[in-house]
Amino acid sequence: MSHLSPDGTQDWIVEAIGLVKTYATGEGEPNVPALRGVDFRVRRGEMVAIMGPSGCGKTTLLNCLAGIDAIDGGDVLINGTSLSRMDDATLTRYRATSMGFVFQSFNLLPVLTAVENVEFPLLLTGAPPSEARQRARDALRDVDLSDREAHRPSRLSGGQQQRVAVARAIVASPAIVWADEPTGNLDSVSAGHLMRLLRELNRTRGQTFLVVTHAREVGLQCDRIVHMKDGLILNEEITGALGPNSSASTVAVRHSGSGI
Repeated sequence: MSHLSPDGTQDWIVEAIGLVKTYATGEGEPNVPALRGVDFRVRRGEMVAIMGPSGCGKTTLLNCLAGIDAIDGGDVLINGTSLSRMDDATLTRYRATSMGFVFQSFNLLPVLTAVENVEFPLLLTGAPPSEARQRARDALRDVDLSDREAHRPSRLSGGQQQRVAVARAIVASPAIVWADEPTGNLDSVSAGHLMRLLRELNRTRGQTFLVVTHAREVGLQCDRIVHMKDGLILNEEITGALGPNSSASTVAVRHSGSGI
């Protein structure tokens, strides 16, 4: 499938331009660079993995792209709009309506049932309760958990809890889903099931997925693997996973220095 928009241009949904992020280590100590001028782009409908050793900056990159962490230099464009031009309230609402998040630790509210956890972000943005409930049930159906909607997290396996978290991430039909080590707390079988689910959601819904992972088998489920080290992007690897925006069936690696 083409990556071009109707006017024939590249259809980028995420663009990072010269991203710089540093962390303070203490009074009188030099700041530690986490991102050192990263250039990065994601096409609409792609499923992209970011891989690299611990401390390489992959989670920091995700947090900066999602507007969770403020950047110290450069810019982030989502659908052509600069996040740095949004005030805090606008950015918070934009994340709630246009982005979904999946974390390693599930982050489900223990006192709520599965369907209540999934509908919760819709209620926070003012959706009518009946509409929120129906959309939550539809999302649970999409992750094959319709029969668990009345269960609280304590009655669900780790894999089931993460699928509830995925349902919560997609319930508002966001353009982008950010997943930070989504298989990190799962056994290999559950991890495989989860990645096949994410791949299927990417194919059927056309949503863009960006997945941070240390597991190569997870990365190989994505269209593209971006390798990072020391706050820089080293290269990208086209996997041939054949998602909705894939056009290659072989593996290729392109070295890119500090960016793509």
